[in-house]
Amino acid sequence: MASIFGFRSRDPARDRQTDLSRFDRLAKLLDQIAGEIEAEKTGLENRYRSKATNAAFLVEAMENGSASASRSSEVTELTNSILNCERRIAALTRQNSLMKELRHSIDGIIDENGAYGSDRPAEFVNRARTGTT
Repeated sequence: MASIFGFRSRDPARDRQTDLSRFDRLAKLLDQIAGEIEAEKTGLENRYRSKATNAAFLVEAMENGSASASRSSEVTELTNSILNCERRIAALTRQNSLMKELRHSIDGIIDENGAYGSDRPAEFVNRARTGTT
């Protein structure tokens, strides 16, 4: 398109395709990060269950007299490890929720036809910065 001032702008279809390509890359990155978070959370949950089981058996053994009371430091160590796991799992859950919200925001920008409104990308960026949807 040429104007009377000699300024040429790109074809709107090309701009649209460029924008859609960027949003697609962003969506794939968010999906990748969400997968990493989920994998970490799954591994941590498995270790958590193992630590909780070990702590329960150790406490029971101490109560039954089959383990010495001197092993109480192990119980304390397992308890601290369990609490750290719980905190990390909660943090990963929050991170995963954020990734889902961001991904949903991207999906909201692009409708079934791959079109979006001219003001919606700016709206998405503002919502992403503030953490609102």
